[in-house]
Order: sequence, then structure tokens, then C-alpha cells
Amino acid sequence: MKIHYEVYGDGGPTILLLPTWTITNARVWKMQIAYLSRHHRVVTYDGPGNGRSDRPTRTEPYEHDAQVRYALEVLAATGTDRAVVVGLSKAANWALQLAAEHPGRVAGLGLVGSAVSLETPSAARAAAQAAFEAPPPRLAPSQVPAGGRDPRSHWAKHNRRYWLEQYEDFLWFFAGQCFPEPHSTKAIEDGLAWGLQTSAEVLIADSGAAMPDAATVEGWCAAVRCPVLLIHGEDDLISPVSRSRRLAELTGGELVVMAGSGHLPPARHPVPVNLRLREFVERIAPSARQRPSVASPGRKPKRVLYLSSPIGLGHARRDVAIARELRRQYPGVEIDWLAQDPVTRVLDRAGERVHPASRWLANESAHIEREAVEHDLNCFQAVRRMDEILLANFMLFHDVVTEQRYDLIVGDEAWDVDHFLHEAPELKRFAYAWLTDFVGNLPMPDGGEREAYLTADYNAEMLEHVARHPRLRDRAVFVGNQADVVDERFGPDLPSIREWTAKHYHFPGYVTGFDPSEHADRAALRADLGYRPDEPVCVVTVGGSGVGVHLLRRVVAAYPEAARRVPGLRMVVVAGPRIDPASLPAPAGVEVHGYVDGLHRHLAASDLAIVQGGLTTCMELTANRRPFIYVPLRNHFEQNIHVPHRLDRYGAGRRLDYADATPDVIAGAIAAEIGREVDYRPVETDGAARAASLLADLI
Repeated sequence: MKIHYEVYGDGGPTILLLPTWTITNARVWKMQIAYLSRHHRVVTYDGPGNGRSDRPTRTEPYEHDAQVRYALEVLAATGTDRAVVVGLSKAANWALQLAAEHPGRVAGLGLVGSAVSLETPSAARAAAQAAFEAPPPRLAPSQVPAGGRDPRSHWAKHNRRYWLEQYEDFLWFFAGQCFPEPHSTKAIEDGLAWGLQTSAEVLIADSGAAMPDAATVEGWCAAVRCPVLLIHGEDDLISPVSRSRRLAELTGGELVVMAGSGHLPPARHPVPVNLRLREFVERIAPSARQRPSVASPGRKPKRVLYLSSPIGLGHARRDVAIARELRRQYPGVEIDWLAQDPVTRVLDRAGERVHPASRWLANESAHIEREAVEHDLNCFQAVRRMDEILLANFMLFHDVVTEQRYDLIVGDEAWDVDHFLHEAPELKRFAYAWLTDFVGNLPMPDGGEREAYLTADYNAEMLEHVARHPRLRDRAVFVGNQADVVDERFGPDLPSIREWTAKHYHFPGYVTGFDPSEHADRAALRADLGYRPDEPVCVVTVGGSGVGVHLLRRVVAAYPEAARRVPGLRMVVVAGPRIDPASLPAPAGVEVHGYVDGLHRHLAASDLAIVQGGLTTCMELTANRRPFIYVPLRNHFEQNIHVPHRLDRYGAGRRLDYADATPDVIAGAIAAEIGREVDYRPVETDGAARAASLLADLI
């Protein structure tokens, strides 16, 4: 038997996160690993039948004693003499036997959603096994819904023949039973994906293994001598909370019943589970990393922690402008930044102070780049699939604000902080301001009915968060004006986005991060940047992420024809901080640069710009009254819906869809647009000051 294990972190004591039923693998702990391993050593492994372990189809490798042996072998292979052992669902049985029969190896026992046999009489167990072996009941066609989902009960689907015939349907149903909480679509999809990594034949082999009976479990409980923590969802449909209540009585353990939670709180309610587990482990053996006191005598300056979204560079420029205005309006205020690349490049050049904990942030930009294909990024789905990254970064944020005092937290599209604070509002100990330049997830046509359902569900959860905790956001700031909000609905039977936003947000106007009047003398600006008065200059840029490389290549390929139509054309390609300039061709007349500080000055000096559909660059060009062509990323709802709505209001930009943007079409657009006189709606210049005043009121 090959058992795959992984080790994270190096702080003591070690935490062993056991696998659970074969329908899943060690990824069930994905929301715990990053946080716990920053403070302790964490060991996980895939049980037999799933993940990267072997998948036997005979019963013996799944027997209870074999499962306990795997845990002991993993402890030995990882050089772990003693660990805090955490078991989820079925694994509570293995954890209890480990603690009872190998007390020297188990420093503490964490049992979550314990699925143990404490009350099932042997006759009922036999009947359940007979039902598992019997032919599944058949439904008449009229009883099966149009969507194809079979409405039979869980126990009818817990049947070997049904698994063989309708395995994926069983996975959907079982995952739904594990997550009865509203808005659990991502957790259910994860459960389906993990289940599809094994097979019905493997689950049938596993189900042949005998579960320990009540007398055996009670005997183990009587032998347990280590501290015990039990966590159980109040609404668990798989294993009733009464089981954990009984285990707490038998072991003398601490029981935490989570209101509103189903069977898998580590996945659906990770913040309180993470905090409970860490607190439990540190009661057993305190971490070497001591928390400094947040209270100190004497008067201290007011402190702000600023979080700026790392997906691109637009947020960073506007946030630096707001921070400067905040210092002007509130002298003496201290501002720290919890930020990651590429935002840190802007902050370093601006002389801002980046919090040292920033080095622990999980990389959001790299995830977004992995999600993209050729000029195609479904940003809604990409953010959904970033759930463990967002949770890891929220837990880091929580550590920072727990260990140090901050009077105000500013989150510019800090989705992690906003979501998980609403999920765990008791953690808020500061004033909190939320900034964004769009409101509402919107479906793209290629996503079909499923994406329309998911975006509405995510929107509904956000609306419920705000309704349930209306004072959690001390200030919600929309970077723009009310008319910049799209006139769409959050979903069927949900409010109008524009009307709801008007009631819940403040509107300081747009924040460019610079004063366009500084670029009024374009001749002097061009001379300063090295552009000749008579040469037509086209600047091509795709922002701070790495997803725009395909557009850059197409525009460069268009250069020969564009130069034929526009004599003397000079093309300046800015690859940005995450695209290697050497990866792009540079024929004569084309120059390629990496990150360019003060890019907005080059855009202001240009005769034409070609950009993606990101809001910041488009609005900088609008403010500087320069002609530009924008090519939105396919399936990116913000660039295809929210940004065009705002640009249309300003009368700015020429949209070109990537599917139509052949080199010849691009060359023709360059020839038509370069040097064109524009008549855009003016962009306000005091947005940063007005936004800062909204924040200063909270300090």
C-alpha cells in the first residue's frame, strides 16, 4: 500500500490531520493547512482509495485496524514521536484508538463531526447493511425532475448498485448532505471533485469494512488520558451532534457546538475552526512564537492598516493617493500596508511602509495568471477557486490585527477580509472601511444557467451579510459616482444593483492618483520622456498581472502593417512587472519595457494607447483625454460589463473584442484612432481628497 503524505511548517508541536472517508482526501483540510502550519508543524496524508495513495478494490486495506496502522506509519515516516491528532467524521474512530492504545504518541485529540457508533443497535446496523446490498428502488419517469437529479433519500442512494449506476449523482447528493448551509456551492463542488478522484468500486470495498461497535468506542474513551476537543455542527445531517455530546461525557473533553453548521465545519466555517484548533494546541504546548501585547501605556499615534488588492496595479496607485491625502488631513497618522507583489513595487517607490508579515501572504496574482488562457479569464470563477488563498490571507490578517493595535482597517477590494469578517463579526476590534469600484457579480453568456445561478447566489450571500451586520462596514466607499454603477439586478428576485449601492455606499468620485493638469503641457512632457514632437507614439500596456501577454503579441504582430499606414510610428510596449520583456518580439520600431514607474505620464504623452479592459488604465487615459483602444479579457465580467458601462458614460475609448482583433484589424484601428481629438466627460480631480475625508472620520 502506497500512502502519500505531506509535511508543512516546522513549529512544535506537530498536528496530524487524519484523512476521513475514502470519498475525499487530504484536501478536505485545505482551509486549515496554511494557517496552522505558520504556527506549528502539520502532517497530512491521503487515506487509501483517494488522492495520491493507492486505490485497492478489496476490503482489507480499509479495515479499521489498517487505518490506525497507516497513521502510525505516517508518524514514523515523518519522524514524529508525538502529535496532536485531529480526526474528521469517520476518522474519529481511528483517532480514539490511537489515543487509547498509543498514549505516548498522542498529545491531544481533536474530533470534528465525529461519526462513531454509540447508539446504533446491532439489528439496525444489519438492516442498514441489507439496504446497502439491495437493489435500489426505481422511480417512474414522472418522478424524476427535468434536471435529471434523482430525489431519492440519502439512504436509498447509499446503495452499492446505485453507486455503480449513478455514482456522480450520489456524490452530488452526499456533498449536499454534508453542506446543508445556504451558499455552499463551492464546498459542494469541492466534495464532488474529490469524490471523482476515486470510484464506486473503491467505495464499495471501503464500505465492507466493519465499524467499531459502541462497546469498543466506549472502551477507547475510558482509556483516553490526553486533552480532548470536540467540534460538531448543530445542523449535521450525516452524524448527529448527540454523538459528540456523548463523547464529551465519556472523555471529559470540551465540546464546541457550531450553530448553523453542517457536517464539515472545517470547510464551511474555517475561521472559528482554525482558531479553536490553534487555541487547543497551544494550551497543550504553547508555540515558540509569542504574541506581543497590543496594549501599552501612554498616548500612541493613530494607526491604519491598508490592504490593496494585488490583482493588477490600479488599486495601488489610487490607494497611495488616498493615503497621502489621509496623512494631510490627519497629521501624525501612521499607515502600514499588508500587501504583496506587484503592489509592493508601487509602495516601495512611494516610500510607504510594508508590514513585515506581508511575506506570508499567499500569492493571488499567480493564481489569477494560472486561471487565464489566451486573453480569457473568468474572474468570477477564478476568485471562487481562490477560496483557500483568501482564507489563508484572512487568517494572516487576523494574526496581524490581534498582535498589533490598529485604529482603522482600509480594504480596497480586500475580498478575504470583507467576506470572513462578515462570517465571523466577533473578530472585529477596529473601524473598518471597504472600498471598491464595482458592485455585483454578473454572469457571462458562456457560463450558461449554472453561472447565472452561482453569481446570484454569491450576490445574495453578500446582501445577507450586509443586512445581518449593517454596522460591520463602518464606511463603504464606491470609487466613482452613482451613475457609474451598472443598472442591472443582483439576480432574479434580488434588488437593483444601482439602487442598493446608492443606499449603502458613499461616492467620492473617481480617484486617478494624479492631477491631469500636471500633463497639460504635452510638448514638455514628451520631451522629458524622450518622445520627439513629430513622431506618433502608441503605448501598449496590459496592467500589472501576467494575463495580457497574448494581447501584447498580437499588437506587436500588427506593427508592420500599422507602421505602413502610420509613417514614423513608434510603439512602446510595457510588459509590466509579471511578464518577461524578453518573451516578446521587438522588431525595429517597437521597444519593450518591463515595469515602468509613472506609466500614467507615458500614457498622457502618447498619441494612442492600446490596453486591456482594466478600469484604472482606461480612466487614467480618460482623465488625460487621450484616445485609446481597449480589448477586454473574454469572460471577465468586470471588463465586459462594469468597465464599458462607465466608459460609455464618459464617452471614452474604442472597444475591440479579442476575437475580432487580428493584426490587420488592430493595424486599421491604430491608423483610425492615433492622434484623434476626443471630447470626453471630465474626470474629477479631488476624488482622493474626498475619499480620504471619508476615512479620516473613522479614526
